[in-house]
Amino acid sequence: MNIDDLGWQARTLGGLSPRNVGFLLEHGHLDLVIQAAVERGEWFCATGAAEELCRAGEFNRALEVVEPFVTIGWRAALWAKADILLQAGRTEVALDLVRLDEVGRASKAECHDFAVLLVKAGRVDEAIDLLVRHVDGWWRLSVLVEVTEGQGRDEQVLELIAPHADAVRRARGEDRWNQSFWTAQELQAQVLERAGRPDEAIRILGRDITAGHCFSQGTLTAYAELLARHGRLAELRELSTGEHAHTVLDIYAGALRDHGRAAEAEAVMRNAIAADDWTGYRAWLSTTLLADGRLDDAIAVAEPGFGAYDCSNLLWPLVAPLLDRPEELLYLVEHPSVVPHYGHEEFQHWWRAWALAGLGRIDEAIAVAEADPSPWTDLGIVKAHLLSAAGRHEAAAAELRSLGTIKARKELLEVLVRHGRAVEAMALHPTAAEERTAEQERKPVPMGENGYSLEPPF
Repeated sequence: MNIDDLGWQARTLGGLSPRNVGFLLEHGHLDLVIQAAVERGEWFCATGAAEELCRAGEFNRALEVVEPFVTIGWRAALWAKADILLQAGRTEVALDLVRLDEVGRASKAECHDFAVLLVKAGRVDEAIDLLVRHVDGWWRLSVLVEVTEGQGRDEQVLELIAPHADAVRRARGEDRWNQSFWTAQELQAQVLERAGRPDEAIRILGRDITAGHCFSQGTLTAYAELLARHGRLAELRELSTGEHAHTVLDIYAGALRDHGRAAEAEAVMRNAIAADDWTGYRAWLSTTLLADGRLDDAIAVAEPGFGAYDCSNLLWPLVAPLLDRPEELLYLVEHPSVVPHYGHEEFQHWWRAWALAGLGRIDEAIAVAEADPSPWTDLGIVKAHLLSAAGRHEAAAAELRSLGTIKARKELLEVLVRHGRAVEAMALHPTAAEERTAEQERKPVPMGENGYSLEPPF
């Protein structure tokens, strides 16, 4: 274990990923996670185990887990240690461990983390002072808003935000776009709202929208959501029927549903589609109809976009909620109006195979996967997934074992843990070092003009 190895783990989620660590902890395997952290230098095991131990009040054990990483100089481990010390009530030791220099050289991440630590220690004024001294743009200003929520400092924060929000307004009034605090207006409205002054937030932000003194679509969205939260439906309707319809009509329709006016929301969106057949309108209405259990209606609305490319394709938003509802998923992918996903036709094979497997029709599922003319990943791993979805976990494990690849060994973990074989799963899971070595030895694959691989996995 060294800094370079830990940096690779952090960048690539290599070794035991946060997801797998969480899965192991959920199934009660804290000791195995600690063992992997200590013996294999698995960073995500160390952080996951430390968090679990702190929840149980075992702060000394948590410190023991992260200390080897601190010793070699891994900066993230130093911050993890400080957080453990703080939770253990050793406030001064924790703060001294990671205290920032006084000359403003702290990185954005360190500034954020130290401010959060100060707030946890009850030193809110020190956190505000730190952030004010380091504020150089929208991100640190947003951190100031984040860490002071619920701390009784809203009026102070509003005073600090006001000059930046005014500077943004002046810049837009002069048709200038070089403003580093470009989110200041919506942050100002956010703090006004949480301070119990929503009407003032609505008035100020509405005036900015009308005058065209905003830098981003996010400010418009923030204003629409503010109106929705406070039941200002008439103003929201007016905003959504003009030039901003593509941005806020879905917020208006959602607000109508929240107020028990679902039929009216549907009519609003159907009228919008009739007048301006924009994909965004169809996406909102089709997914909403699906959420209401109206699959046929959802298909009818989304069908014109089924063959489009990537973000404009309306098939995936219907598929995603049905992945654990195999009967409905099969109905969707076998519907006459469904066409292959442009540029990603292989997914239609995977979706149909997944639905069949979920219904226990495993032989048909595997046949569909094998018929895929351009498989998107290793067929053996696909088979294992299908076998697992059909409840045939032993067969899935056997398939993965027979492959013997790094990826197959990683996939094997969940299958074995679910069947009480966590020790075996950990023994078979590749170490971070193995995985990194395999990645370095992998032969380069030919790339297309778009920068993507021409060979699976794509």
